[in-house]
Amino acid sequence: MSRHSRSNDWGFPRWRSYGSERGATKVRICDRDGCDLPGDCPAPKSPNSPERWYFCTEHAGEYNRGWNYFEGLSAEEAAAREAGERATGSAYEQSRHYGWAGPGDGSRSRDEMRALDTLGLDPDVEFDQVKIAWRRLAKANHPDTHPGDAEAADRFRTIQAAYEVLRVAEERRAA
Repeated sequence: MSRHSRSNDWGFPRWRSYGSERGATKVRICDRDGCDLPGDCPAPKSPNSPERWYFCTEHAGEYNRGWNYFEGLSAEEAAAREAGERATGSAYEQSRHYGWAGPGDGSRSRDEMRALDTLGLDPDVEFDQVKIAWRRLAKANHPDTHPGDAEAADRFRTIQAAYEVLRVAEERRAA
């Protein structure tokens, strides 16, 4: 009489640790000629092809430095493709945190520096002075005080946008 031994795999939850299988693990080697590292970074062979190269991390970086997604497309086709992908790929849009235009003076972003310049303030000014300058300039350029003056209306909109940038940045700093 043969005894049947029980398996450790009883479904969920998994009783054995991951990677404890007895069979050999399949490892794809880098597609770069002469490289024997694992190729775990997929890279497209061409813009409209589902085929992929599989490179190691070093060769994937080398490949991506020379990659031109819009190669072979005219300027109009490239713009149309970019617009279409931006419309459907909003989940991949750059996060709001990185949208603040990069470095300014080290304490403020480039957008904040432009906003302070618009309000005529120094980069190291406190937010209370920002409010005071915004109110003064908004009163001076408000469309109700200058009816029919398109330039004053444009200046007012610029001042409002600059204040909004600085207000949101101040809220983020406070949080």
